[in-house]
Amino acid sequence: MSQKAPYKVLILCTGNSARSVLGEYLLRAKGRDRFEVFSAGSHPTGRVNPLAVRTLREKYNLDASAARSKSWDEFKGVKFDFVITVCDNAKEACPVWPGQPMIAHWGSPDPAGAEGTEDEKYRCFVNVASQIARRVDLFCAFPDDKLLDAVAVRSVGEQFKLPGESAMKT
Repeated sequence: MSQKAPYKVLILCTGNSARSVLGEYLLRAKGRDRFEVFSAGSHPTGRVNPLAVRTLREKYNLDASAARSKSWDEFKGVKFDFVITVCDNAKEACPVWPGQPMIAHWGSPDPAGAEGTEDEKYRCFVNVASQIARRVDLFCAFPDDKLLDAVAVRSVGEQFKLPGESAMKT
């Protein structure tokens, strides 16, 4: 457990329907009281993808039924310690946040764009959630005195890439 107030973390993607919601719930669960975690999107879809909720429930035993797709405008003026983008579009459009938070990019393919049968789409969600979960595990493994190290936090995105992913840009 941390000796200070929880670190405030915002996880961003475009639609706030899949990747950022997966990241929010996984970091909230794995980071316990060490992190206060939120997610948002640059252009929220207005609904969380049911396969994201299913993945969190079936693979991680997490209830995300209360998750909602929301705009990052909802968090204007909030001082975050970390802002993590999980898609390239959000990374490119990311606004300036007050308080100079640590910015990291943990890009993942968009499972909401997967095509195929329901089972094939679900497997894509599970694969992306697994990648995000590994990054979250690494992030949570940092002791407080190393957590704000820019190189360390950004390298978490490099540790776990899916086949064919390009190198992370910082």
